Amino acid sequence: MNSDPPREPAGDTSWPAVGYETRDWVPTAARGIRAAREGHARVRYEASVPPTIASLNPSLVPEVAAEAEEAAAELARFDAELGSRVAGFAPVLLRSEAASSSQIENLTASARAIFSAELGAKGSRNAELIAANTRSLHAALDLAAQITPASIAAMHRVLMESQPRHAPGEYRTEQVWIGTRGDSPVRAEFVPPHHEHVASLVEDLAGFSTRWDVPSLVSVAIAHAQFETIHPYTDGNGRTGRALAQSMLRYRGVTRNVAIPVSAGLLADVDGYHAALTAYRDGDPNDIVRAFAAAAFRAVANSRELVSDIDDIRASWNDRLTARRDSNAWRLLDVFVSRPVLDSATAAEELGIAQPNAYPPLKALVDAGIVRSKAEHKLGPFWRSEEILHAIDAFAERAGRRQRG
Repeated sequence: MNSDPPREPAGDTSWPAVGYETRDWVPTAARGIRAAREGHARVRYEASVPPTIASLNPSLVPEVAAEAEEAAAELARFDAELGSRVAGFAPVLLRSEAASSSQIENLTASARAIFSAELGAKGSRNAELIAANTRSLHAALDLAAQITPASIAAMHRVLMESQPRHAPGEYRTEQVWIGTRGDSPVRAEFVPPHHEHVASLVEDLAGFSTRWDVPSLVSVAIAHAQFETIHPYTDGNGRTGRALAQSMLRYRGVTRNVAIPVSAGLLADVDGYHAALTAYRDGDPNDIVRAFAAAAFRAVANSRELVSDIDDIRASWNDRLTARRDSNAWRLLDVFVSRPVLDSATAAEELGIAQPNAYPPLKALVDAGIVRSKAEHKLGPFWRSEEILHAIDAFAERAGRRQRG
């Protein structure tokens, strides 16, 4: 007998807690000597059995429900403010979301390293992983017209494409667990459901995620918490789950133009975020909804400061550039706002000109002290705006300041 029947949590709650079932632990050889020894002893462990939620109606305390409505409205207002300026700020905000979401998983890199990694620069593994997260977020927004198991898998596939051992886009076929012990789920802090349940649980999650009768940010927060509880993949679940949140915000029409970096708001209180996920598993969705609402307000405030900083930098460039008004150098200024690290091929593509013709406007910006040029190993020169990169790093620093309780 491989497992005992699932046990439902005791008590009557408006939102069900996870249940549990007892499973035999069958370790793989890669788990080590202690795991193998436990396997021979037929050790058993408790795996969670998340409830299905597609037809459930969350009942929140009035204060939390009101906070979620106000936060969703604040996200929509900020998105509308940037409507006509989306080309300049959407790329920067998207990368800020990618970096913040990655930082929650302790993956950090400077803005310079991240933008350089997108152009193929090597040397920072973290920057390469964050660049992959940016691509995953692009996929999340591109696929936001529908939230399905296939679209979620596509986000994960893009995120993990450089890590084939984690089967990008494929559900896990082994037990995973959360906690400090790495060789066994026995006594782990939390054990997600057995892999045989994953496909049906993700299908159920997609059903909940596409409902329109649940308030938007409530839906986003609960769907995210349910996704993290399911833990469908061997790695990349947190980043994929936060990409899903961005996809849902776009699906529900809260954001139409930009990906507002809500993860930057979560980053200010990572312990609270993790505690809220635990409370959700215990049957209380209020804390995770409150965490997302607070994160949304923090993200908008921080993003407004970033936009203001970049506006000031961009205005100063007008006074420093002395090229003719019909020069491509003027057009290139706005390119550096959204992409503060460029190579000549990317600059030419953005301007719609031949690559050799990109060098004169790039030189004009160097001569004006607006950008700097540095040769990258085997890749030729990169041009970068230190001022824009500094503004993005300042955003990340503000986001990473821990909330004081």
